[in-house]
Amino acid sequence: MSTTSAPHRDTPGGARRHLGWILTLLALAQLLYGLDLNIVFVALPEIGRDLGFPGQTQQLVVSAYVVFAGGFLLFGGRAADLLGRRRMFVLALSLYALSSLAGGLATGPEVIVVARAVQGIGGALLLPSTLSLINTLFEEGPQRNRALAAWGGAGASGLTLGALLGGVLTENFGWSAVFYVNVPLGGLIALCALYVIPRDPARTEHRAFDLPGSLSVTGGATLLVLALVEGPERGWGDGLVVGAFVLAALLLVVFALVETRSSDPLMPFRLLKNRHLTVGMLVTFLYMATFGVLPYFLTVLMQSVHGYSALQTGLGFLIPSLAIATGTQLGERFASRIGTHTTLVIGFVVGTIGTAVLAFGFDADAGYGLLVPGLIVSGVGQGIVWTAMWIAAATGTAPQEQGVANGIASTTLNIGNAIGLAVFTVLADIGTEHKAGRALRAATADGEFRVVLLTAAGMVVGLLVTLALRRHVPPVPATAAAPDGAEALTTR
Repeated sequence: MSTTSAPHRDTPGGARRHLGWILTLLALAQLLYGLDLNIVFVALPEIGRDLGFPGQTQQLVVSAYVVFAGGFLLFGGRAADLLGRRRMFVLALSLYALSSLAGGLATGPEVIVVARAVQGIGGALLLPSTLSLINTLFEEGPQRNRALAAWGGAGASGLTLGALLGGVLTENFGWSAVFYVNVPLGGLIALCALYVIPRDPARTEHRAFDLPGSLSVTGGATLLVLALVEGPERGWGDGLVVGAFVLAALLLVVFALVETRSSDPLMPFRLLKNRHLTVGMLVTFLYMATFGVLPYFLTVLMQSVHGYSALQTGLGFLIPSLAIATGTQLGERFASRIGTHTTLVIGFVVGTIGTAVLAFGFDADAGYGLLVPGLIVSGVGQGIVWTAMWIAAATGTAPQEQGVANGIASTTLNIGNAIGLAVFTVLADIGTEHKAGRALRAATADGEFRVVLLTAAGMVVGLLVTLALRRHVPPVPATAAAPDGAEALTTR
C-alpha cells in the first residue's frame, strides 16, 4: 500500500471531482463537533431549573460529553482505519442526531446526562474519521493545508459560536433547542455523505481490532478524564476521584504492555518516531489547556460577573469567532509559504500577546469594550495555531494509519482541555470563599484575571516546545514529502 496521501483513484467517478462538496460536509461536521463542546454552557442554569439539577451537578451535562469524547478517541481512530472512514463518519453523525433528540426530550437529569455521554462517543468517532478523510482524500501540501484551514476554521469557530448559538436558542426557544439543532444538521450531513464521500475501499489485508488494547486504553482514558473533570467539584481526595486515577493508571499500564506484545497493535508506538506527530500531540495538548479553556472563563465573566443574559453572552462570542476564523485562514497561507514550524511560532507569539492583553478585561467594573482588543488578537493567534498543529500531526503518516494517528492527537487535545479546566478552575476560585454579591463578583473577576495570565504563560510553553523540537525534527522522506513549502517543520 502506498505511503502517500493522494486521493483515492479507485473510486467510481473519481473523488477529486467532488472534493469541494466533500470538504463542505467535513467542515460542517467539525462545526457541529465544535458547537457541542460549548453550546450547553449558557443553557445550564435553565436546564438546572427545569430538570431539578442542583447547582453543583449541572456540570455533569458538560462533563459527560467531555469524559466520553476524550476516552473513546483512540478507539474511534482505529475504527476509522479498520472499519472504514465513511462508515464511521456516518455512524458518528447518526449517534449525534439520535442522542441529541433524546437530550431535547429529556424530562429528568439521568436521561440528559446519558444523552450527552452518547454524544461524546459520537464525537470520539467523528473527529478522527473526519481528519483521516481529509488526510487521505486531499494531497499532502497546499491542497491539504487549504482543506485543513477550512475544516479548522469551522471547528475552531464552532467552539465560540456554540456559546452564541446556545444563547440565541435558549433565550428564544428554551434549553431543549440546543439539543434539537443537532438533529436535522447531523442527519442531513450523514445523508449527503452517503452520496458525496467515496465508498470505503475494500480491505485487502486482515487486521485485528486489538480488543485488549481497545478496552484498556478506552477505559483508562475515560477514567483519567473523569478524574480530571470531577476533581475540582468533588475535591482531589474524594474516593471516586482517587479511585478513577488509580484505575486509569493501571489500565494505561496494561495498555502499554499489551501494545508492546501485539502483532497488530491498536497504537503502534513506532508512530511516535514521526516527530511531526510528536509536535502535533504536544501542541494540541497545550492548545486546549490554554486557548481551549478561555471560552469557559469568558462565559463565567459575562454571566456571573456582569450579569449578561444567555443571548447577550452568545453575542459576546461573535467577535472572537470571527477572529479565530480569520486566523485559521492565515495559518493555511503561512504554512504553505513559510512552513508549519514558523507558522506555529507566529501563532503562539500572537496568541500569547493577545491573551495577556485580554486578561486586563477581566475586571468587575470593566465593560465588554475592554475585552475586544484581546479577543481579536488572541483569536487570530488561536486560529493560526489550530490550523498549523493539525497540518503537523498529519505529515508523514501513511494513509492506512491516519485514523489512529489522528486519534492520538485528538486524545491529547481532549486530555489537555480536561487538565486545563481542572487546574485553572481551582486557581480561579481562590479568594471567592465565603463571599457574596459584589464582593463575590469582584473576587471572581480577580481570579479569572490571574488565570487568563497563566494561560498566556502556558502559550509561552507551547512556543518553547515548538522551538525546542525544531532542530530534532528530521525531513520528511521523499515518498511522503509535501510540495511547495509545507513539507517539514525544519524546512524554514
